[in-house]
Amino acid sequence: MNQEQIISQNRLITQDQKARRFMIKLAWLMAGGMFIDGFVLGYLGSLMPSITADLQLSMTWQGLIGAASLVGIFFGAPIGGYFSDRFGRKPMFMLDLFIFLICSIGQFFASDPYTLFIARFFMGVAIGIEYAVGWPMLAEFAPARIRGKLLILTETAWFIGYLISYAIGYIMLDQKIASWNVILGISAIPSLIILLMRRGIPESPRWLMSKGRKKEATKIAQEYFNEEDRQDILNQKHDNIGQATNFFDLFKSKNIKSTVLVSIYFIGTSAPYYAIGVFIPLILEKLGLQDGIKGGLFLNTFAVFGTLLAVVLIERVSRRKMAILPILICTIALAVVALAADHPTWILIGFLVFAFANAVTASMISVIPGEVLRPEISCSGTGFAAAMSRIGAAIGVFLMPMFVAAHGAALAVWIAAGVCLIATIITFLFMPETKGKSMSEIFH
Repeated sequence: MNQEQIISQNRLITQDQKARRFMIKLAWLMAGGMFIDGFVLGYLGSLMPSITADLQLSMTWQGLIGAASLVGIFFGAPIGGYFSDRFGRKPMFMLDLFIFLICSIGQFFASDPYTLFIARFFMGVAIGIEYAVGWPMLAEFAPARIRGKLLILTETAWFIGYLISYAIGYIMLDQKIASWNVILGISAIPSLIILLMRRGIPESPRWLMSKGRKKEATKIAQEYFNEEDRQDILNQKHDNIGQATNFFDLFKSKNIKSTVLVSIYFIGTSAPYYAIGVFIPLILEKLGLQDGIKGGLFLNTFAVFGTLLAVVLIERVSRRKMAILPILICTIALAVVALAADHPTWILIGFLVFAFANAVTASMISVIPGEVLRPEISCSGTGFAAAMSRIGAAIGVFLMPMFVAAHGAALAVWIAAGVCLIATIITFLFMPETKGKSMSEIFH
């Protein structure tokens, strides 16, 4: 091997190392955003009794505050997705963290239900933007060989954030360490850290290619990707290059199937989880488990292990199996809970299985959009799906306390099982096999 060949090989090794370091950093920053998403949603369940007592909340205000962030997601996800497809991933990628920071501070100073509702609503807007932008952006950067694993790690971070905030809320209130205002304001710390760390992240080269900005895309691809991944990005064909995206593109014949799949999958995974999860202490107590808060903490711990299993399996098992089987198990587990109204042991087993399987299913939420929605509409499609799921979840969260009081917990769980069953059927019919395929192979 002559000196010129040695120099060329060393350059390739150096570029591979640089690309690997960049992907690790990007994955951590995406995971950080999802950690904050879970963090700002997780503590509300454990804090709700304290907030209710302090602010003298009616049942209506309990439901409104519980649903505020979910309603915010309904608006933030499609708007953030549309602007990301229209103007780029990077601006929205920074904006949502800034909103998180401001709203975290707002929660700290909230002294009435109106202020708290507004802060939680706009925090939901930020979460919606993160959902719409984060997963598609990471999918556009990640190499096919590890794309699924990197995407699922972001969902693992969500569950860890949810668990940590749930635990912090429970422990700090139980030990009288801090008030609910202080606990809600803690999210300002990770929001500021991730916001500062996201500076300098480049625009998605795949998005730039879809807009006909090949020179900019080439420069980014040459700097942050190895040769194989660079060629996949630069050689990928895009429809309607340079043309502005339109929301109604989601419903064109070439996109409608993917739009329906992602939307129904989001609904089947998120709506039952939020409707049950936010008020899980109440539900567990109604079903016979007296210490509902500790039960909820245990269930969330169990869910983290579900996401870790998904990380292990995602590049080993077909995407169809990973998408279909866990949500089918969720359906069965909820049916068991509904049937076991007077048997606390079976209730606990059913909820444990549901929490575990739902975590695997939720992990696939991070993978499916970027692999079935065309790059031109991936953020809009993800945002639309998130909006549809959250409006269903928000309705569930708002109605759950009143519904359980009026009709019992069993019927509420049966409805959740039915939602999961519909999602199982749609996924079986529409989910393609995308494991190990590059973006150019999937879409062309």
